[in-house]
Amino acid sequence: MLVGRQAEQQAVERLVAAARLGASGVLAVIGEAGVGKTALLGGVIDTLTDMRLLRATGIESESEIPFATLMQLVRPALPVLGGIPPAQSDALAAALALPRSGGVAGRAPGRFAVGAAVLSLICRYAEDGPVAVVVDDVHLADSPSVNALVFAARRLAADPVLVLLGARSPEGDHAVASLPMLRLDGIDLDAARLLVADAHGAAASEDLVRLLHRATAGNPLALRELGASDREVLDSAETGLPLRVTSAVTEAFGRRLAQLDDGCRAALLVAAVCGTDLQVIAAACGALTVDAGRLGDAEDEGLVRVDAGRVEFRHPLVRAAVYSGAATRDRRAAHLAAAGAVAPGDADRRAWHLSEAVWYPDAAVASLLAEAGAHAEGRAAFAVASTAFERAARLSPDAGARTELLLRAAEVAWSAGHGARSLALLDDRARQGGGDLRELQLRAAIAARTGSLREALDILLAVAADTRDPDDLAVVLADAVQATYYLGDARTAMALAERLAQTLPAVTASRSRALGLTAAGIARILAGQGGPREIRAAVPLLENDPDLRHDPRRQSWLLLAPLFLRDDTDGARLRALADEVRGAAGVGDLPAVLFHLARDQATTAGWAHAEATYSEAIHLAADTGQDTERAMSLAGLAGLESRAGKADACRAHAGQAAQLCLARDIHMGRVWVLYALGDLELSLGNAELAVAHFTDLAGLLAGLGLQDADLDPAPELTDALLRLGRRAEAESVAARFLAAARRKGQPWSLARAHRGTALAASDDRFERSFDAALVRHDQTLDRFETARTRLAFGERLRRAGRRVDARVQLRAALAEFGDLGAQVWRAQAAAELTATGERVQQPQAPALSALTPQELQVSVLLADGRTTREAAAALFLSPKTVEYHLRKVYTKLGIGSRAQLAEAIEPAK
Repeated sequence: MLVGRQAEQQAVERLVAAARLGASGVLAVIGEAGVGKTALLGGVIDTLTDMRLLRATGIESESEIPFATLMQLVRPALPVLGGIPPAQSDALAAALALPRSGGVAGRAPGRFAVGAAVLSLICRYAEDGPVAVVVDDVHLADSPSVNALVFAARRLAADPVLVLLGARSPEGDHAVASLPMLRLDGIDLDAARLLVADAHGAAASEDLVRLLHRATAGNPLALRELGASDREVLDSAETGLPLRVTSAVTEAFGRRLAQLDDGCRAALLVAAVCGTDLQVIAAACGALTVDAGRLGDAEDEGLVRVDAGRVEFRHPLVRAAVYSGAATRDRRAAHLAAAGAVAPGDADRRAWHLSEAVWYPDAAVASLLAEAGAHAEGRAAFAVASTAFERAARLSPDAGARTELLLRAAEVAWSAGHGARSLALLDDRARQGGGDLRELQLRAAIAARTGSLREALDILLAVAADTRDPDDLAVVLADAVQATYYLGDARTAMALAERLAQTLPAVTASRSRALGLTAAGIARILAGQGGPREIRAAVPLLENDPDLRHDPRRQSWLLLAPLFLRDDTDGARLRALADEVRGAAGVGDLPAVLFHLARDQATTAGWAHAEATYSEAIHLAADTGQDTERAMSLAGLAGLESRAGKADACRAHAGQAAQLCLARDIHMGRVWVLYALGDLELSLGNAELAVAHFTDLAGLLAGLGLQDADLDPAPELTDALLRLGRRAEAESVAARFLAAARRKGQPWSLARAHRGTALAASDDRFERSFDAALVRHDQTLDRFETARTRLAFGERLRRAGRRVDARVQLRAALAEFGDLGAQVWRAQAAAELTATGERVQQPQAPALSALTPQELQVSVLLADGRTTREAAAALFLSPKTVEYHLRKVYTKLGIGSRAQLAEAIEPAK
């Protein structure tokens, strides 16, 4: 019976009951070592006699083996692997090193593919009855397994599945941060009294109980161990000196181990090194002439449990004490024996054991570790790969191999989102004679993403000065242009464009040419000196170059062409490619990919998708310390919320973005923030505030030398000035901007320019400008801007007394704003349409705006004709969860069929 955990037991029991009824339950139980996580989970397991159990425990010696914990967990469910989508079963088979359905190795599974496969496998397993998934010591599990499991757990909703995870805090907090959590703290004094009495006997005085409770902060394991230990430990606690619970517990374990004889401790050491597989442990014991049967004595002492071919320590600290207390020579011998005992095909595990068995340079072991790192990288287990490459470097006797391996370790550390570790590895490499092109490019990339844009630009400019190969130089200059974009440094960007113009004729590699042309175009656009021609020339190269698609740090470049051209002639193929690479991007590279995807969605019609993508980018950028992408994503989200009329959210996110941008010189983010705030105030009728923001923005653009017409708020400023009666200023602003838009020559800027001209035009001239604007809008994908022009056109027609003509434009604007979810703008269109004498129905609140982003995604896929299982696979959900969301969609929309859903969802596609 657990002491002092009644409330926690009841919370878990409610989840168990819900899972039995078909509602998924997920809970991460976290707390410090010894606080009772394992005991709580074990108590729950004892009650699950009517549920099938998938169980695993994280093992420190296997923490660097990709998907080791996952294999331990899903092994009982593997017979139903053939019942999930083939692409997912192949991905999971690849991750677990199982034979694939086609029997042919293919491309490594994407970052999300394994998690999606785990979700499908568990849900398929649960089709035959409720399933409990219990994983203890998550903080010791390999990160690929944890990522896949958490990915699946977050997407459970309507399946009879219970997921319980136990993780030590603070080590495991981050791993389970996205899941519902139950934090176990120390037990109270009354519970401690019962626990100590049980461990210490009737002699335990009240003073002793209070002393132990205070010294251990109520940690149950420490209370039990210290309560049963010798008086020396208790006397040390009574002195009032600080007592580290983990140290005291470890010492208590150490004393218990000291009572064992050498043979029993030797068998325990082998078990601590080898993991849980009794066959492997027995084989390693045999190689060391250690009697594996002595584990039975350890079991009698309550240190391990031997059952069903597995050996499990009763607590991770027991394992730690066994391993840490052994002599270095004995630990190495145990690892060497373990290396010989693992299965012949398990080369990665053998490599890790060998790396612990040797202390001197060994080329063969280094090579095995490098191969293990490559295998981990191929499975998207980037953190594990980085550790493998680093260890291989330490063991390599060859200086050249060491620097190459350290660089690979740094590169995959960055892909894992560990920027500080990556830089530390690069510093180590530099001390050993590094400093080459790849190292400096990685340093620049990390600096740029983490907000040190000036440092990144300085690195790249220095590298460019020393680079002679045209293909390499084009890539370096392109990266430099990207840094100038975030800095808003148009003058440096233009100088880089001139350098690219001199370099590109000698470039032969498709990837280098694609990046160089795109960068040159971006730089010229920022400076107001052309640019679209170069970007259009890059489009076919971007679409067809496989190297660029698999270049993790530059996958976001696939979206730059459609974002800068902003028309309907290019971009469909690039958008599809960008969506494909999203699943394969590492954590370090994903925020940039997500940011660009969100920007594209927000400037077309995918607003619900954009909001979700921006939010994911912000969260991930914060987790990985990428201030640049976080600031830009916050600024982009503020712009989207400005369009949608979400005033409070817009101002909040704009404030956060502005603070980051000012601190990091991310001036492009400041540009977006000022535009978002100005346009928000304009939509709310606060013309004076709008003019103030737009004036500040114009000043910022001038100071930075940014002359891209797409950044200029002139059309909106024209509107605000006219509302204040400042017609002469408005006419001047509109005329100036029309000239700038004509120089750029792109439809999006020309459409806005003609709208500004029409707003400022006299009654006998406005119609022609509005017509010209609508012609240009038809060449873009930005439905919001089109609706805005139609609203302004309808307003002018109504004021001119042409009510019938006005209704045509206002009806179209009303429908467009409503479909997009731009409620403030829709209200303006409704008011104008009412003023023409037409009765306008009030919008019904539910409709599409009532759907959550996930419900909308489910609806779009099903409306496109996908089956429930196909939609589930695409969205990384279970089929039952898709059905659950579909039922909610039907209720919200008041419909009852897929055909009706297709009609209702059409405007959001």
